[in-house]
Amino acid sequence: MKTIKRLLGGIAMFLAVVMTPKILMASEGAAPAINAGDTAWMLVCAALVFLMTPGLAFFYGGLVRRKNFLSILMQCFMLACVITLQWVLFGYSLSFGPDLKGMIGSLSWAGLHGVGLEPYADYSATIPHQLFMIYQAMFAIITPGLILGAFAERMKFSAFVIFSLLWATFVYDPICHWVWGVGGFLRNSGALDFAGGTVVHINAGVAALVCALVLGKRKGYPSHMSPPNNLPLAVLGAGLLWFGWFGFNGGSALAASGLATNAFVVSHIAAATAGLTWSLLEWKFNSKPTMLGMITGAVAGLVAITPAAGFVGPMDAIWVGAGVSVVCYFFVAIVKAKMGYDDSLDAFGVHGIGGIWGALATGLWASKSVNPAASNGLFYGNPGLFLIQLKAVLVTIVYSFVVSWILLKLVGLVLGLRVSEDEERIGLDLTQHRESGYTLLD
Repeated sequence: MKTIKRLLGGIAMFLAVVMTPKILMASEGAAPAINAGDTAWMLVCAALVFLMTPGLAFFYGGLVRRKNFLSILMQCFMLACVITLQWVLFGYSLSFGPDLKGMIGSLSWAGLHGVGLEPYADYSATIPHQLFMIYQAMFAIITPGLILGAFAERMKFSAFVIFSLLWATFVYDPICHWVWGVGGFLRNSGALDFAGGTVVHINAGVAALVCALVLGKRKGYPSHMSPPNNLPLAVLGAGLLWFGWFGFNGGSALAASGLATNAFVVSHIAAATAGLTWSLLEWKFNSKPTMLGMITGAVAGLVAITPAAGFVGPMDAIWVGAGVSVVCYFFVAIVKAKMGYDDSLDAFGVHGIGGIWGALATGLWASKSVNPAASNGLFYGNPGLFLIQLKAVLVTIVYSFVVSWILLKLVGLVLGLRVSEDEERIGLDLTQHRESGYTLLD
């Protein structure tokens, strides 16, 4: 009888170990424990965020003229290579490394020195430090990719590569540290940005506007512009972006947790609401809803919910999604035409304006019932958070605008920014890469 009891007890212990999420325990006095479930979730999320860059390539590529389709793909894939190396060599250290007076990280983590497989508790106590690093690398890759939507079809490839590298170093990395890095002054002020509304979208959107202003309009804009060369590919790209965004926002919880679930759910709700709202606006003002309008609205909804995903609930996400389509539609359909700038693929109109709305909406609808570690927003009794969010937005706009302008001017002096008129007429696929995405040119 004792033997049977021991056997049953052993089986029970074995099942308890198997059915319980594994914790890879550190030895006494060592780094915090690694949670296998959190690690698996974050590996998947890193891959999802990386998928967004090819998704962006097809989203933007489907919208340009046929003779420039391949150039968009080339630019996005080049960023995946160049920014990865920049991030490993020094970008990660500048963004998240030990703080230097709230302004920038030191270079003590350059070359990933000290960034090992044990957790780094200041950012996440349950996943390897290298996993946090590579997850954040995917954000660093796609952010300058958003900018190219403003200067599509007219920038030299050499200038694009150098500008993107400089921009990642002198604009993205400092703002990333201010908002997310331990010791960053905007983080210390209480600014909330769950997954990159400020760091990614406002930052890139403002830089996109600067690019559109400095490079000037495409030849023939707006009277002789062709429609999208392949709208189905653009829809496919938008779908990949929507899919990858679940890792973008859900992964920013840095754990397989209830907060990740909330971010996943509200992201989907906001995107769906914004896509529907944009279609209704087109139906009202242009008599017909369009596929292009719907995917533009859905992407705007994802942009807006990004800073708020870990702080607002499902019903408030509806307001975030509906509001962003109204403000972005106004800028894309009315302000751009009135002002006359050529934001080719509405990078500023969607990402810049959508990011601003999302950051401010976080200050309106953030709730401690969703995230006890955050502050309540204006509509939950705390007007102070809205003012903090406004400050973070203004700081980001000014810094990104000024430094992006300086970098463009410097690159222009050394390399020249814009292709020649003949090269623009022939198309960037052939003139910059001696390849073509299609057999026939338009």
